[in-house]
Amino acid sequence: MTKFSERCFALLPCAGTGSRAGTALPKQYQPVAGQPMVLHTLAAFASVTRMAQVLVVVAPGDRFLDVSEPRVSVADCGGQTRAESVFNGLGHLLEHGANLRDWVLVHDAARCLVTPSQIEALIDVCLPDSVGGLLGLPLPDTLKSEQGGRVSATIDRAHKWLAQTPQMFRIGMLRDALEPHAQSGFAGITDEASAVEAAGYQPLLVRGSARNFKVTYPEDFALAEAILKSRTT
Repeated sequence: MTKFSERCFALLPCAGTGSRAGTALPKQYQPVAGQPMVLHTLAAFASVTRMAQVLVVVAPGDRFLDVSEPRVSVADCGGQTRAESVFNGLGHLLEHGANLRDWVLVHDAARCLVTPSQIEALIDVCLPDSVGGLLGLPLPDTLKSEQGGRVSATIDRAHKWLAQTPQMFRIGMLRDALEPHAQSGFAGITDEASAVEAAGYQPLLVRGSARNFKVTYPEDFALAEAILKSRTT
């Protein structure tokens, strides 16, 4: 039985416009396999029984989502950047019953292919850890550095991982790691782990799945749809 101080919350920053996706709607609301992409993401988290609450952080005035699941709530406190939305969302959780020792799993709304088993695996590994961690994959391809449209160097891929989400940390630790970067607009903070690393910690890397990719470009939608449909046939 999870102790009160070890409750797990999910936080989905959902205030972006998704300009690279080339869609009329923000990409998280674009239909994929019959429903807005973010609802697939929410379904995965809502099916994890250890999740005390799932908070979706949307842009101010955004009324797109109408969710009836009792453990899912929506807060229109999104910021100009993903990191600002996460920081504001942490404050909302603390104002509504969470405590500093609780865990938060931050997940990209556009990673709609995450599975409950992947979420559970991250929780299992991180709960006994003093820092927390994130899903990721060892880099499978040769990595190139570019300058002026040409290769400037080949980078050794050994010990390099592709960061994924969820990323799981204590609410207090993550809030304290993000706070010093607020004045700069969270410059250089590309994910939660980068903030935690800047604070002097070393998050755990938990192997994820190549299917847990972030829908970013127009061609990603067809692939995500095919995978989602294959799970129901």
